[in-house]
Amino acid sequence: MLMRCGPGCHCPSPSPSNLIPKRVTSKESCQATDGKHRQSQKMIHSLFLINCSGDIFLEKHWKSVVSQSVCDYFFEAQEKAIDVENVPPVISTPHHYLISIYRDKIFFVSVIQTEVPPLFVIEFLHRVADTFQDYFGECSETAIKDNVVIVYELLEEMLDNGFPLATESNILKELIKPPTILRSVVNSITGSSNVGDTLPTGQLSNIPWRRAGVKYTNNEAYFDVIEEIDAIIDKSGSTVFAEIQGVIDSCIKLSGMPDLSLSFMNPRLLDDVSFHPCIRFKRWESERVLSFIPPDGNFRLISYRVSSQNLVAIPVYVKHMISFKENSSSGRFDVTIGPKQNMGKTVEGVVMTVHMPKAVLNMNLTATQGSYTFDPVTKVLTWDVGKITPQKLPNLKGIVNLQSGAPKPEENPSLNIQFKIQQLAISGLKVNRLDMYGEKYKPFKGVKYITKAGKFQM
Repeated sequence: MLMRCGPGCHCPSPSPSNLIPKRVTSKESCQATDGKHRQSQKMIHSLFLINCSGDIFLEKHWKSVVSQSVCDYFFEAQEKAIDVENVPPVISTPHHYLISIYRDKIFFVSVIQTEVPPLFVIEFLHRVADTFQDYFGECSETAIKDNVVIVYELLEEMLDNGFPLATESNILKELIKPPTILRSVVNSITGSSNVGDTLPTGQLSNIPWRRAGVKYTNNEAYFDVIEEIDAIIDKSGSTVFAEIQGVIDSCIKLSGMPDLSLSFMNPRLLDDVSFHPCIRFKRWESERVLSFIPPDGNFRLISYRVSSQNLVAIPVYVKHMISFKENSSSGRFDVTIGPKQNMGKTVEGVVMTVHMPKAVLNMNLTATQGSYTFDPVTKVLTWDVGKITPQKLPNLKGIVNLQSGAPKPEENPSLNIQFKIQQLAISGLKVNRLDMYGEKYKPFKGVKYITKAGKFQM
């Protein structure tokens, strides 16, 4: 837990629910807070929310107003990027830094006036998006506009003087009540707000992430092990790069103050593990067991990475033949997708997108499964395959029409694949058991595994 500098310190008291659960000594803490005193600027000065059309539909400033014209630098970078996900997360301007994330078709762009750790700001922006998702059921432009008052109240609580303060869902829901139809009607009639009258109970205890007096009729604990494969496969089918990004998302609805221990069959697989502040780090270091008093409701328990190439199994393969003839206005396109190393599980939700060369006018293709679309403006081919059955592999082939007189494309396009595999963690990670202490009832426990494609390119 972070500490104050001393009796004479007037810096804002850091919350135990701060984003980075790092243990520091009092000496390190004094140096850190002295550094804050020396900084006249805030960490995050302003926040702009921008939709895919380039419209700024919401802005929040924590001191003086920063002109919207600062976003012109962001729009320039967006134009240069081929895809929305390729916009640089950190953009330097003459007087500011712009740090952004892209979530649910919305760019969250923060304006920074001093150098700060970019990942700290990026993590905070993801927390903002997660909070909107938790409060409104979706993090969309419509939901944010419909609940604009609550959005401003949340941003005011989550960031204090430019530094993250209350970012835990439990604390925020006691400070600012989530919107309901009844509450909205009552507030419009009485003129009251969603802001709570009392301090959150968790803020007053040494377990700030859990509120006191939690009671449920059905006590349940669910864990979702979700893994994304990022991979680059070359023309011959060899793996150039492969990595697994994994998270364990939890939904805990347990009465009282339960103390949980979650163990794995093969925890040594995990690299670069990032923990929720509730986890006792020493127990993990010594025994590779997750020991924690959980927050109430939905939260991310850990995120991790598996980077050893030999541990990353590639679950699909692609046979492709894309060719363009010299001095010809046509070419051939032939792609087949099949399952591989998926432990008997079905590969579903398969979608292939291809950014075709600019010389392509249109494509006349035949799909044995699913449907395809080709946008002649963006030159993007999308093939929605669906579920793959090994008995009959999906195939897409046909003719590619090029502009007459246009030179032959210098290189073949890359194929981007999306897929999902239920009840499989591709890394081989498995939960061994979940034990509960401190309470006498027996909860219902469940674990679900999902593997899906991240940036999967061939």
